[in-house]
This record gives sequence, structure tokens and C-alpha cells, in this order.
Amino acid sequence: MDWELLKKLSETRAVPGREDAMRDVLREIMTPLVDELDTDIMGNLIGMKKGAGDRTVMIAAHMDEIGFYVKHIDKEGFLRLQSVGGFDPRQLFAQRVIVTPGTGEPIPGVLSYSTKPTHILGPDEGKSPPKITNFFVDVGLSSDEVIKRVSIGDMVTLDRACVPCGNTVIGKCLDNRVGVFVMIEALRDLSSHEVTIYAVATVQEEVGLRGAATSSFVINPDIAIALDTTLACDHPGPAEEDTVTRLGEGVAIKILDSSLICHPKLVDHFRAVAQAQEIRHQMEILPRGGTDAGAMQRSRGGNASITLSIPTRYIHTSNEMAHRDDVEAAVQLLRRYLEDSHNGDYRF
Repeated sequence: MDWELLKKLSETRAVPGREDAMRDVLREIMTPLVDELDTDIMGNLIGMKKGAGDRTVMIAAHMDEIGFYVKHIDKEGFLRLQSVGGFDPRQLFAQRVIVTPGTGEPIPGVLSYSTKPTHILGPDEGKSPPKITNFFVDVGLSSDEVIKRVSIGDMVTLDRACVPCGNTVIGKCLDNRVGVFVMIEALRDLSSHEVTIYAVATVQEEVGLRGAATSSFVINPDIAIALDTTLACDHPGPAEEDTVTRLGEGVAIKILDSSLICHPKLVDHFRAVAQAQEIRHQMEILPRGGTDAGAMQRSRGGNASITLSIPTRYIHTSNEMAHRDDVEAAVQLLRRYLEDSHNGDYRF
């Protein structure tokens, strides 16, 4: 497992609609792994690996991350933001960010909240729930310098390194760079396969599964597999019945989320492969949230769709955490399924 690659993917900046840097990184990596590689008008990076049979399998792993666009520059040079993706504002206090102009060098900044410092707060102040709209970015420059270097629509991302932590890895946007990583590692390990594989790094998942919708319409696969993270709520706070998945207990085979009910015969096939190959796995029901599979399942006349999930703590924060064993299990299960996918009968 090339963990340095995961670090590079995590630290690359790419919010919905601004996936250029991530696409450039992936184009270089994926070129030797597929027979054809193309980019569509939406920006999806589509690799095709030929098989001997007629069946087609589409793998979708979204390459965008939650972040912000600059929407206003005030007279003092502070930046106001438009979020792209679902942040929990309680997790955003005192974060560092990177502003990426259309031209010029990236600019570091501080994401701060429009409130008094705690030292001078009154007894009844500071008790309201935080709102995204009350955050701003301070880049430490005069207003004239800010106006010269920053434009409305520039990308703003959280600034966080991807580092090992015990048996886990932590970093920003493991949702979903770890899914992209699993797709790449599975392609590298793949041996014989009869199906034709479309490996797609999709765009704009965090704002409505948009890239998966357009790319799956064109590809029209027989089988669609999304690779994404899911909640691992095995930490203080959530009730036991709300855990969803646990870190270190294997790749999650999704049963349903709020975007799709996975094809039951495809779920059974994945579970059978995992059991036969002794790949550690767990079953997942996510009550809220969706993945690219939700868009792929409804494309054209539909297809057999499923999501393979990497359990992740602290999703949609700057310190997302995934267990190395779960990532490896996801790679192995995806690889083994692709080698056996021609045997699946998903007819009702």
C-alpha cells in the first residue's frame, strides 16, 4: 500500500467545481493503469480497462472535498465565504485555511468567527449556535493587497497535513481521497478480469452527486460501485445503536443510505466474496447521507448499484480518521469482486 500516495491525495486542494489540481495528479497516476483515459465536459476523469466479456462495471470515487468559495471581500480585507459541502460549524473554530487564487501563489489564512474574544464577552453573549455565515478569513494582508491577489470565486480549503496516528491515518478530506486511493490500489493489484472496468474520479459529489450522474449516463454500466467513506461513530457521544461502523473491523458493505437501497443480490455477492476470501467486513446502514451510487443507480434504465465504504471517524472535519486495516480490506474486496463480477446474476 502506497501510503505516501494517500498523503498526497489528502493534501491536494480541490473543492467542487475546482478539481483541476486533483485531476492533474490522478491523470498521471491512472494513465499506466488503464487502456484509455479521458476527461468529460464536467471534469470527471474516466479510465477504461478492457475485459474479454460484454459486462461493464463502473467504479466511482469522488475527488472533490468540502470547502469554500470567496463570496465577498470587505473594506478591511477580510474574506466572507460561500460553503460548498456540508460543514458542521461547531468543528470550524480556529482553523487554518489556504486561499487558492486563480493565478499566483496560495495564501495562508485563519478561519475565524465574528465574535468578541472570550476575555470581553458578556455573561449572555456567545451562547447562540454558530453559523457558517458568521465565519471569515483573515490572510494578514492590507485590503489593497488582498484585492490585488484574491478574487470572488477563489477556492478556500482547510489547511491540514495527512499523518499517521497509531494504526490509523488522519487528515483533511479522507472523504473521499481514501476512496480514490482504494480505486487506484485495486487497479494496481488486479489480475485477470472478464468485465470491462470504468474507473471514474468524479466531480461535485459533495454538492449533489453531479459528476456521477453525467458520467454514468454516458457509460451506461451494468454494475455500479461507489467508493466512499462512512460514519464510524465508535467514540464518546453517539449511542451504541448509532455507531453505523467501527474502526478496524473491516470494509463496510452498504445495505442502504438516504440516496439508495443497494441492489440486494449485489450485496449478497460482495458478502460472499468477502467470506470466501476471509476479508474482514461489516454491514452498513447509514440513516442519513448518500454517495455517487445514488446517482448511478437511477441513470438511464438503472443498474445494479452498491457502495463500498471505508469507516471514518470525524467525517467533514479537518481531522478525519481511517484505520489502515480497513483501507486494505476495501482494496482487497474490490479487487476480488472485480475478478469474480462476471459470475454475478442480479436478475429478479
